[in-house]
Amino acid sequence: MRQPTIYHNPRCSKSRATLELLVARGFSPRVIEYLSSPPSVAEVERLLAMLDIEPRELLRTDEDDYRDLGLADPRLRRDQLVAAIAANPRLMQRPIVVMGSKAAIGRPPEAVLAILPD
Repeated sequence: MRQPTIYHNPRCSKSRATLELLVARGFSPRVIEYLSSPPSVAEVERLLAMLDIEPRELLRTDEDDYRDLGLADPRLRRDQLVAAIAANPRLMQRPIVVMGSKAAIGRPPEAVLAILPD
């Protein structure tokens, strides 16, 4: 059976709950602690494509970095937003679970069930 990958922040309760849900379902997910191993620009783009969302939908707007970097500016281009996420991974919604060619944000944790095999 293929195993999912989780972009995980161990300090986040939703991320911990999502990881627990995966393990309880019998998966041994590959865990990427994305704050210590940030995704590249290409990886952020790949996640956006799998999630079928735009960069602004992946941003955590309540983070200080969001405000400090001026990311609310509507004039910012897609590539600028993606670069900001890659350079400041704390800005990325979490957790993200990838299974094959699909991905889901675990908010709530049960949202990832839609991409897992039965």
